[in-house]
Amino acid sequence: MIRDARVLQPQFIPEEVEHRNPEVNRLSDTLKPIMAGRPGETSLLLGPSGAGKTCIAKYTLERLRENVLDINTQYVNCWQDYTRFQVLYRLLDAVDRTVDVHRRSTPKDELLDRLREYDGPQFVVILDEVDQLEDKSVLYDLYRMPSITTVLIANREQELFSQLDDRLTSRLQTCVRIAFDKYPLEELVSILGARARWGLAEDAIDEQELALIADAAAGDARVAISILRNAARRADQDGRDRITTDVVREAVPEGRDEVRQKTVEQLTPHQRALYDILQDEGELSPGELYDRYAERVDDPKTRRTVRNYLSKMDHYRLVVAEGKNRARTYRPR
Repeated sequence: MIRDARVLQPQFIPEEVEHRNPEVNRLSDTLKPIMAGRPGETSLLLGPSGAGKTCIAKYTLERLRENVLDINTQYVNCWQDYTRFQVLYRLLDAVDRTVDVHRRSTPKDELLDRLREYDGPQFVVILDEVDQLEDKSVLYDLYRMPSITTVLIANREQELFSQLDDRLTSRLQTCVRIAFDKYPLEELVSILGARARWGLAEDAIDEQELALIADAAAGDARVAISILRNAARRADQDGRDRITTDVVREAVPEGRDEVRQKTVEQLTPHQRALYDILQDEGELSPGELYDRYAERVDDPKTRRTVRNYLSKMDHYRLVVAEGKNRARTYRPR
């Protein structure tokens, strides 16, 4: 049944994207000056998880690489590489300048100096989950480098800008904003149909089952593709030649759990501490949660930073935030 398992992986970038032409065109316009050897505009891709932001950024960059002979690129997931050192290291690694860098002893300023000395072709950097950066001054550093163009990806503009100082805010206010909405059911069915055509045997799944998956995913393409992958795996293991309704229903919780677990695995140590506390103790007020957190970790973050962490985790459906101000509580989902 499975002809090409790569197509069903979350990191797969299709040769053609579905239902995101306006967003692709807008991002392409910001990068167009690079074709003439000039830096592009800073862009900010905003929207909920599973709306295609990362896919479109990578897809558009691949199309640019097809048209520009000399160009360097790097993708950084700031949920995994969230320190200033990690980001600078990843960028230097893309241009082969990390040979003698020691992760424990090389000062951050030395990495920044090396990047400032970069005199190669235009360099496009995608910073995904950019609000996860612990030290956002690196954005200011990159903004000032004439050969580097940044594509920033975040869920909500308000949460990102609330974490920036005035200097950074004034710089990023002028960036091009590209908004992504959740996929409507019919668009998600179309996306799943394309994945099924590329990755599965002919007639392996009908539109009725695709609609069932899309409905369960509630507009989140990551969840939808995960459910489809689990349904295909389950049907293949059972020796079936089709993905039936009962197989899809069994795959729905597996697909959701898979996405959830991958998100949990990405949490920073401080976010994981908050998540574990709620898993252990259940519903807590912000004050109770912060006190437990401060007891558990070395060098706890500020209350404001913890609120941002919890907001992010709420967005990714790892915790539930209920009530407002003093009546607010957090509990595990």
